[in-house]
Amino acid sequence: MRMPAQYHAIYYPNSANGIQYGGKLQSKKDLIDRMVNRKAVQKTILIASIGILLLSACGPLSTAPTNLANTATENSSKVTPTQVASATATLTLTPTSEVVSVYVDPNLPSAFKDSLHLDAADFLVAESENATAKLIFGSEAPISTWIYALVAPFPTVTDGINATELQDFWQEASPTVYFDRLILGQSSYKAIESLWGKPAGTVEVHADAELLNLAWNTPGTWAIIPFEEIQPRWKVIALDEQSPLHKDFIPESYPLRVPISLVAVDGKPTNAITESLKPNVAQTNRDADKLTTVILTGVTALVRGTAREMEKLGITRPADVIGPELRDADILHISNEVPFAVNCGEPAPQNIDKLIFCSKDEYVELLKAVGTDVVELTGDHFEDWGPEAMLHTLELYEELGWLYYGGGRNLEEAKKPVKLEVNGTKIAFLGCNAKETTYSNATEDKPGNLRCDWDYMSAEVKKLKGEGYLPIVTFQHNEYYVWEAQSQLREDFHRMEAAGAVIVSGSQAHQPHAIEITDNTVLHYGLGNLFFDQYGLTVDTDDAFIDRHVFYDGKYLGVELLTITFRDFSQPLWMDASARAAMLEKLFSVSKWNMPTE
Repeated sequence: MRMPAQYHAIYYPNSANGIQYGGKLQSKKDLIDRMVNRKAVQKTILIASIGILLLSACGPLSTAPTNLANTATENSSKVTPTQVASATATLTLTPTSEVVSVYVDPNLPSAFKDSLHLDAADFLVAESENATAKLIFGSEAPISTWIYALVAPFPTVTDGINATELQDFWQEASPTVYFDRLILGQSSYKAIESLWGKPAGTVEVHADAELLNLAWNTPGTWAIIPFEEIQPRWKVIALDEQSPLHKDFIPESYPLRVPISLVAVDGKPTNAITESLKPNVAQTNRDADKLTTVILTGVTALVRGTAREMEKLGITRPADVIGPELRDADILHISNEVPFAVNCGEPAPQNIDKLIFCSKDEYVELLKAVGTDVVELTGDHFEDWGPEAMLHTLELYEELGWLYYGGGRNLEEAKKPVKLEVNGTKIAFLGCNAKETTYSNATEDKPGNLRCDWDYMSAEVKKLKGEGYLPIVTFQHNEYYVWEAQSQLREDFHRMEAAGAVIVSGSQAHQPHAIEITDNTVLHYGLGNLFFDQYGLTVDTDDAFIDRHVFYDGKYLGVELLTITFRDFSQPLWMDASARAAMLEKLFSVSKWNMPTE
């Protein structure tokens, strides 16, 4: 936004005193006297018409008559001096717009100031003492609402706190068990100060660019940042169970909601000014219509013990607990490794060594119940029931309107990414099977999955990035029953990071693996099972992650780690708080963050 160092006032005729005529200000009586004869009347009307055009160039006339000159010329014999004087007086008494100058508090958020177009509203920028109105933090006359987030370094176990704990720390220096120092940029500090006054607790102002490193390198340090500055290395801390990353977020009840007001100077009214300015400034930095969530899941294989319990307890029972959260996503990804087959037969018992899999068609009701949108086909078992079952599965997905990738009717189709645009964000899915041994690979004339061709994968990711998409790459890869990310996984995941993927996720793992965050990418090496019968196989196959990735207006904000556990062979449950804390601590202990240290 360009802000001139000074502004130049423009002066308009004072319509209350008369009308500009012949270079002199004429009174209404003198003007009427000049209109007694016909020629004078016509001349006066012509000049009045020109006056209308000149005044229109300076500002709108609220009651200006239309086609006055033409009407007067065509019907001049019927126009009386009284009629002309009346029309002229109406013009004279119409108020004109005066110059509006606005002072913009330099402490307002940069994104707000960048969105501000005073020139589009015919307003000028001014110093505070010369302004008609001023834009400042405060609730006197709100024109915009800015949302802030309480954040901590990503490997923080705490998910949320009570809002009163944060406010008491600020206002009364009350200690918390979560943090002992709060850091903010200058603008954010002024924003929260407008809500809660001067801080009593340990609150420090630092350059915005320094906040992340300061928090990561100083234990016990959290920060408050504007919503637009959220990024993957921050963890957003909910306040009273409200997070601006969530779709059920209610701004009106959120404590870090800061109004920005257009306030009159010297008692001048601002209603008309506010209405003129609103179209030329961001109303908020968090528009719910621009938020997009993508949920990525781990292994799905509706077979053996999972299928048997579905038959016995209900086909959609596995979705009873986690279904609402999955359905809430804009895009739900399911990595279904197994084909549907009309001649599938009854499921085998759980955990037997039979590794030739199929699912009954009616099991697709479970995938419908969780709100499936995109199906990954990179799994090892897609070919288990032969080409007919693969083609039948693809037709079933297409009938349901689901998109699929990482596999297809032939190699050409298997290579195609899924491209989506949701709420202003362009997202693309690409996947392949990276195992050394070939499993179910598609050929030019046979259905199957896409075997990883690294040159192709890298080129396609770069192409998608060039087209404005945020690429998500998922793998079927080597299976390890350990938490640590193994070297082969790291090498291949980082190939996709180097190509430009914003998310790289392992769909193959039957137990959770480490996560890694770089400057550009979130890499989660394995999530664990979603629907598969490995309950009790090992301690770690009983638990898994569901990753909810959040985007806003074309930007990737980061991932929320949802944690599930199994108590039988088919139904995942949400973890309780203590189990979740233990699982996050385990994950963080084996993960990499690539943060610079001081």
